[in-house]
Amino acid sequence: MKQHIAEMVRHNTKNYGEKIVFQEFTDSETLLKWTWDEFLRDINKVAAALYHWGIKEQDNIGIFSQNMHQWLIADVGIMALRAVSVPFYSTSTAAQLSYIINETEMEVLFVGNMEQAILAYSLMSATSLRKIVVFTHPKEEKFADGIISWTDFLNIGQTEDFEGVDQRLNEAKAEDLATIIYTSGTTGEPKGVMLDHQNFMSTFILHDKRLSVYESDLSLAFLPLSHIFERSWSLYMLYKGATNHFLKNPRKVVEEMQKVHPQLMCTVPRFFEKTREGIQKEYDQWPIYKKGGFNWAMKIGEKRANYVRKAKALPLTIKWRLALAEKLVFKTIAQIFGGKVRYMPCAGAAMSPQALTFFHSAGIFVNYGYGATETTATVSCFREDKYDFNSSGTVMPGLDVQISDKGEILISGPTVFKGYYKKPEETAKHLQNGCFHSGDKGLILENNQLLMTDRIKDLMKTSVGKYISPQKLELLMTGSKYIEQIVIIAEGRKFVSALIVPSVEHLRAFAESQQIKAHDLAALINHTDVRKMMEELLAELQKDLLPHEWVKNFTLIAEPFSIENKMMTNTLKVRRSVVLESYKKEIDALYQ
Repeated sequence: MKQHIAEMVRHNTKNYGEKIVFQEFTDSETLLKWTWDEFLRDINKVAAALYHWGIKEQDNIGIFSQNMHQWLIADVGIMALRAVSVPFYSTSTAAQLSYIINETEMEVLFVGNMEQAILAYSLMSATSLRKIVVFTHPKEEKFADGIISWTDFLNIGQTEDFEGVDQRLNEAKAEDLATIIYTSGTTGEPKGVMLDHQNFMSTFILHDKRLSVYESDLSLAFLPLSHIFERSWSLYMLYKGATNHFLKNPRKVVEEMQKVHPQLMCTVPRFFEKTREGIQKEYDQWPIYKKGGFNWAMKIGEKRANYVRKAKALPLTIKWRLALAEKLVFKTIAQIFGGKVRYMPCAGAAMSPQALTFFHSAGIFVNYGYGATETTATVSCFREDKYDFNSSGTVMPGLDVQISDKGEILISGPTVFKGYYKKPEETAKHLQNGCFHSGDKGLILENNQLLMTDRIKDLMKTSVGKYISPQKLELLMTGSKYIEQIVIIAEGRKFVSALIVPSVEHLRAFAESQQIKAHDLAALINHTDVRKMMEELLAELQKDLLPHEWVKNFTLIAEPFSIENKMMTNTLKVRRSVVLESYKKEIDALYQ
């Protein structure tokens, strides 16, 4: 078994040659495809050009780009020279770029387009950066000194002697650092997670024991390759010989799925929340008889799901009804995802059992799990034959997960990272004797199933000494069609309050049904009848909570939390500290 990613790619190219390794649409909607032979050819050119520029073993090279085929070529090309790949989110700011470039002493940076190139170029005089390679750009574009096009860069590799590259790779070790991935930084200073080739190769082996992936599969990569989830999965597709389809604009994911019909796709809970909202919107417009047919089909689907997740054979009576439910409902829902999806790995945030039940009932296998950058992604996920919607899946084979006396999830095994780059104190805090102290609170359920309940540092303590789980409350509240997003406030406060982003569509439908007149959204969310409706809704949602957990006051806000306004990370997690600072005035008013 190969112990280095670049070696693995070379080995697989001998087997697959002319098979398609990845594809993507151009801006003009032309579908372009690349073979394994073409992939390896360009990997070698990248490695040779970097060798020509004097890049040494374990030097750090950056990739600052949205998803595209050049991203993966550059990534593996960097590794083929035994250098270290350091990804950036495509929306990174100048401050974020500067911090990582300086800490890693990076000299070369690959960027996706000229906008990113200009941003990076502005940092060259104040950082270690000296070369920028642009993946895509207008043909007539003139480059400043230090910026080179992807084509010209590959031409350097075309003319370079490959002997030095081959010798470098022949000396590769499983312990070579493969990448440094900086955490998205919802709080505090970003930390560079160091992962070596053994981490990745071990991940692939563990996934083989849990998941069914075939050479004939097509996976759609719409989450950022700069994140460990999509990055590890895309490299796993190379390991399996499957085909990957790269999506530059994640906002077009549903449209793209219906064009390319993937069998697999990594997702986050937010994706399913939005999809379910879309289905609910359609449902609300249907006549009673159509709603009845949908509800009947979903009940049959839920019975099917309950048999499947317990590894029990389906009774004939359910099979017969399923055939009709498939024609009436499930086939239409499957078409939303392209019609051929077998399962979709999903992680990155909490997902409610109700949402999981809904999609599994509709025949969409959401393979929900838990993981971290520090564990090369997956720690637990659903087994294909047994799973519980109230868990984060079964612990992956080969990993050992324990729960500390304080309820913290502790993880040991070959996928655990090597430490935080240039941060020995943080490393000592979170990595002890090879065991990763995750900072997450959780439980081990029966059959080695893991339930992640909260980030320990996110738990809130009110001024009267009561502990609050924001994740629990936020997951509960967003189960309502009227609540799009919510941030719970309780730390150091005498009671729990919330900032609520309402679903504008459903709020306006409510206003119309109640003949509420409001000239704009601001007027609508401040209307007395809307406020009263939300109070009654919260009372109903919280009826089973303990008194100290109740949201006793709230304010409705019009602007959704998003990546663009810096209130969400690139993996769609709310940046709580940014939200709290941005709405400090409104929050203070809740307690006056």
